[in-house]
Amino acid sequence: MILAPSRPGIYARGSETVDQILKAALDVLIDEGADAFTLRRIAARCDMKVGNVSYHFPRKEMLIQVMLDEMLESYDKLLEEMVRKPGLTAEERLKLVIILCLEDIQTKRTTHLFTELWALANQSEFVADRVRLFYSKVHEVIGEYVAQINPALAPDEVHSVALFISAAMEGSTPFLGHQKPWAAKMPVFTALAAMSFVHLAKTVTSRDLAGLMTEAA
Repeated sequence: MILAPSRPGIYARGSETVDQILKAALDVLIDEGADAFTLRRIAARCDMKVGNVSYHFPRKEMLIQVMLDEMLESYDKLLEEMVRKPGLTAEERLKLVIILCLEDIQTKRTTHLFTELWALANQSEFVADRVRLFYSKVHEVIGEYVAQINPALAPDEVHSVALFISAAMEGSTPFLGHQKPWAAKMPVFTALAAMSFVHLAKTVTSRDLAGLMTEAA
């Protein structure tokens, strides 16, 4: 189960004002980019005074944390509905996680949002840490099924495989994401990724990983 950390800011979750601020913040990042992500621009987007926004979220970085927490919760609900249902093997669950991640990358929200979050992370240690925590949760989900498929792997080896799978999928964003140059190739990329990553999880050994580390050195 993915658990989000406690939320910052001063607000009652689900209140109309906070929902408007969060939606405006998300819209600014997706439609206007990291350079426009200011409390003033967010306030203008939701037709509020800057003071109203800053009362609930004194720093824009707090909005980033809340948005990522909300995304983790939405993804966790999707996992419960699609991946954790009874009767599936670990291989089937891992394949579904891969497909769901790559389908999500095709959406405008994810393609634009994460591209801008990476840009913000280059400028802010706080945002970089929030993004790192987000992906750590993703690695945990992938690693859970890698460990079940290949129980001979040590925990650090499981993490290496999960990290590779996650990084390979995220790396497809500028090539195959929403309206990107090779977006039309995403279906075949997804099929190849699901087949290749599940096969990797099944067959990679501790000796393989140690050998690769030696070669890299």
